Amino acid sequence: MKVLKFRDNLVPLVISGYKNSTWRLFDDKDLAVGDEVELREFNANKSFAKAVVTAIAERTFKELTDEDRKGHETFSSDKEMYKTYSDYYGVKVSPDTNLKIIWFELVKLL
Repeated sequence: MKVLKFRDNLVPLVISGYKNSTWRLFDDKDLAVGDEVELREFNANKSFAKAVVTAIAERTFKELTDEDRKGHETFSSDKEMYKTYSDYYGVKVSPDTNLKIIWFELVKLL
C-alpha cells in the first residue's frame, strides 16, 4: 500500500478532518485518484489512518488558487510557505516550483 507521511503537528489536523489535502513536490509513488493510502506520522513512522485519494492537481506555487488551499494548513505568508517546503524537501522552493495537490478522504482511523 502507498504511504503518505505527515509531520507530527499536522496529524491532529488530518484526524479532525480539517486537513484533507497535501502538497507534494515529488510524487515518487505515482499516486492516482482512487488509490488507498496509509497515513503515517513522519518522525515516529507510525500509521494513524487509511484514506482514499479523491482528486489530484498539478500546479506551480504561484498558480495555487483559493480552492487549492482549502483543506490544507495555512501559512502567515508566501515567504513562510516557501521556507516550510524548502525545509521539508531540502531544495529551494519558489513561486515557479511545481507541486502536486492531493485531496483525500479518511476511511479508517488506526
